[in-house]
Amino acid sequence: MRIGIFAVGRLKAGPEKELASRYLERFAKAGPATGLEFTRTTEIAESRATNAATRKREEAVELGKALPAGSVLIVLDEHGKALDSEQFADLLGSYRDRGQRDMAILIGGADGVDHDLRDKAHTVLNLGRMTWPHQLVRILIAEQLYRAVTILSGHPYHRA
Repeated sequence: MRIGIFAVGRLKAGPEKELASRYLERFAKAGPATGLEFTRTTEIAESRATNAATRKREEAVELGKALPAGSVLIVLDEHGKALDSEQFADLLGSYRDRGQRDMAILIGGADGVDHDLRDKAHTVLNLGRMTWPHQLVRILIAEQLYRAVTILSGHPYHRA
């Protein structure tokens, strides 16, 4: 199954981008043995609209254009379900085992994800009750993708 990250906003050069890239490279190398392939990170520009609802709607339109047709949509949102790392790995494995071709992991803008796009998600997840800057969310999801591959392959990286 091909997995891509779709995010509102650009991750600028610096230590955050380097760390996210490092985990995504590890995922790209280890993933194929488990049937998971990292395809790409797609970034769309933040909306310049003057109110949050319009910004979210405009960003949702642009994200919708970028998503692969027929992909499983995983939205990261504060109102989503919290999973531990093993549950996240099981989620990826279950979609893979059902023959799903593509998965899109969506990171919304500073105002969140438009409710219409969130309602289309197959799964809505949160990364905890705390608020995280988008740069750290990229690192967290990249690391969890790599961790999921190590869990699915029985690699000792993940120790419970």
